[in-house]
Amino acid sequence: MNSIGAEGAAYEILGTDAVGAIAGAQLRNKAIAATLAALVGILIYIAFRFEWTYGAAAVIAVFHDVLVTLGFFSIFQWEISLTVIAALLTLVGFSVNDTIVVFDRIRENRRLHRRESLYKITNDSINQTLSRTTITNGLVFLSVLAMVIFGGEVLRGFSLALTVGVIFGTYSSIAVASPIMVWWEQRLEAAERAAMVAPARTASTRPSNAVSSAKREVISPQVKKRSRGAV
Repeated sequence: MNSIGAEGAAYEILGTDAVGAIAGAQLRNKAIAATLAALVGILIYIAFRFEWTYGAAAVIAVFHDVLVTLGFFSIFQWEISLTVIAALLTLVGFSVNDTIVVFDRIRENRRLHRRESLYKITNDSINQTLSRTTITNGLVFLSVLAMVIFGGEVLRGFSLALTVGVIFGTYSSIAVASPIMVWWEQRLEAAERAAMVAPARTASTRPSNAVSSAKREVISPQVKKRSRGAV
């Protein structure tokens, strides 16, 4: 379809696309289902590969990244299209990959330094993988930033989602996933210690009660004899 603009410049409309309310709701529900399925799959994989506390911490960190990215789109009123959903799923894989690298180093250091605390091991592991995280995520950030600047309107939503997601995905791998894992592990260890100490305390109190009752039985006849003699 050829037409003439207001200023006399010719332009051509190649086509228009419109999505109704029903189709939009279906796309939204499918996008939410795909994201939740990815999170469940990540939880199962990391729980099988490491421990379930690691998997729960990674899922919380990934959920944090997706939620923050959607928050930026909501604040600035950016359109959430199918390409943005694809960017969110890409962000899920990117963030989990970075988190698994840190968790794998934590597991290796826990085997090598068993006498050290989990807090120190986690801190050392993050510092050891920090250079790799900075270089890898920095290159990804420069790539998506180039897409934002030179990609045009077609890739604008995809590139913006990845730009925000890479920044907060790097942050969550260091400052969200690992601290949650450490906190959870410490809570479990404290619960196990409390469960082991409780039977020991009950066992230690039982002999003292038995001895005190025996003393009462031994002393009570003597008291009775003395009372009779006094009478």
